[in-house]
Amino acid sequence: MNARKLWSRILVIVGSIAMLVGALDLMEGSLIILAGSGLVAFGTFLGQSERRLIAYRVWVFILIAIGVGAMWGLTWVGGFGGNSGRSMWLGVLILPYLIGWSMGIWGPGSPRWLLVMGIVVGLFYQAILPIVLARGGKHAWVGATVISALGVLTIVGCISRLRNRTAERQ
Repeated sequence: MNARKLWSRILVIVGSIAMLVGALDLMEGSLIILAGSGLVAFGTFLGQSERRLIAYRVWVFILIAIGVGAMWGLTWVGGFGGNSGRSMWLGVLILPYLIGWSMGIWGPGSPRWLLVMGIVVGLFYQAILPIVLARGGKHAWVGATVISALGVLTIVGCISRLRNRTAERQ
């Protein structure tokens, strides 16, 4: 294996691990996830993978960057919903981050270990649902529903990708 391919694999693995670790706290871990998705995209490019895979991972990075930028921008101006005076609908601007993260976990070329860990993170999101609902405020159900949906999307995507791999081998 030449040095370029080795660095490509290292960047993709480190970036994937960063995306998993950052997912434990979607707000504070957003910058870790952003950096991780950038490493995955760069590693894919460096490894001279097929163009479709490079394009997919670059789009995942772009979605995450847009959503993280919106989230930190909204945080900087005092948030949205509740007592902020801004509509709860501004939260829609954060959705590209969440969708991009999920797509980055179960997308094409994801190794089996990443798919299994994606299922674990999705189950974690389901487990925190009752906690958020019990301890949250007046509008906690909105965030809880989004996180739960993200967990379900990730679990379904990972299981689907694992089933396709099994079917291809038979």
